[in-house]
Amino acid sequence: MIYRPADRRGMGKVMGKTVARYTEKLQIFGDKLVITTQVGPLRHELVYQKEKIIQRVNEAMGRIVIRDVEVK
Repeated sequence: MIYRPADRRGMGKVMGKTVARYTEKLQIFGDKLVITTQVGPLRHELVYQKEKIIQRVNEAMGRIVIRDVEVK
């Protein structure tokens, strides 16, 4: 399943509006969420918060969907 930029609203609900605003692309490949952003400080923060992102996304989905996060 691939999430397109229009689906960033869901990311806004899970991670906040600022993160949603500055992410360019969200994609899911198998059990990996790939987040693309050109904003260096945000990229660094997302890498630091990988476990929290996994937890929040899985809680929002109601089941384990994501096991890894890659930030580009």
